[in-house]
Amino acid sequence: MTRTARVAAAAAVVVAVSVTGGVVVMSGAEDATPAAPGPPAKTVKVQKGELSAMVSLHGTLTHQARSDGSPYSAINQARGIYTRLPDEGDRVACGDVFYRVDDDPVLLLCGTVPAYRDLAIGDDGHDVRQLNRNLRELGYDADADIDPGEGDFTWQTQAALRRLQHDKGFDVTGALELDDAVLLPEPVRIAKVAGELGGFARPGGRVAQATSGTLEVQVALEAAQQGAVKQGDRAQITLPGNRSVRGRVDRLGNVARTAGKDDHVGNATIPAYISLDEPAQVRGLDSAPVQVDITTAGVMSALSVPVTALVGKSGGGFAVEVVHDGGRRELVAVTLGLFDATDGRVQVDGALAEGDHVVVPSP
Repeated sequence: MTRTARVAAAAAVVVAVSVTGGVVVMSGAEDATPAAPGPPAKTVKVQKGELSAMVSLHGTLTHQARSDGSPYSAINQARGIYTRLPDEGDRVACGDVFYRVDDDPVLLLCGTVPAYRDLAIGDDGHDVRQLNRNLRELGYDADADIDPGEGDFTWQTQAALRRLQHDKGFDVTGALELDDAVLLPEPVRIAKVAGELGGFARPGGRVAQATSGTLEVQVALEAAQQGAVKQGDRAQITLPGNRSVRGRVDRLGNVARTAGKDDHVGNATIPAYISLDEPAQVRGLDSAPVQVDITTAGVMSALSVPVTALVGKSGGGFAVEVVHDGGRRELVAVTLGLFDATDGRVQVDGALAEGDHVVVPSP
């Protein structure tokens, strides 16, 4: 039985004993009541130990990009004919040639401010600071010693840019033209190519969609799950082939989504994104359906019984039937705590001790 099925079964038992009520008659003032003698019962022991509550749901292993899970858009600024384009799945590092227009290279540079103007000596701004940081991190400032936090286009910037241009096959001008580079926040993996080889490259057109090279898991939380899951919760991800890896809830979306235009607000889901503790464990997978179990709460030392051991009190609440030495039975009122859907157990508080035998239904 899957964890999801066990959660449903546990809930069904609790609902059933709540609704049927009259299976046990106990005074509300009594903590324990002798039960009528009967044939030998199947019993299990009251346990003491760690319990955890989980949310189980289906998810998708995919590559991380923007905070809302959507890919980056690479916007072309060159005019001409696409003469080289990347393939889906290709990885492009900062400073690499991304594609070519009229056989001229277009670089990927890394930064959050998109290219919007030509840059030359004397310019200043956030875009210049990005250029300086790229030149420094790519090692083109060996003799210029650029300050990566500097927002001015200085002679050091010009000297380092000349080295990059010579290395990448540009005309060596010492200035960066608008159509020389695409700016994206990090090295990328190509998710989809929008441009066509031999097609016309237009400024402002999208040439590709891209993600980072980092894998994550995306899930959709239903309304009943949204209050339980929080950032930092631990997760176990079961991959195809029944192999499991661990992760943690990295972030939660803040925009509700519905599957279709006819869905009601109550059916809306909230996306959650789970980072992997050891991404290398899923190397070789680009996208895959997965099973996700998020641990939302835990108790280190708790008395617990199987959910099926619970019986309903006619006045409300729950009890368990304890079998003492000699076969004497006693109904003991309990207060319920955490439900552990993994093992189908529930935390109980009452006149019970670890090792007590409680009755459970026979198969």
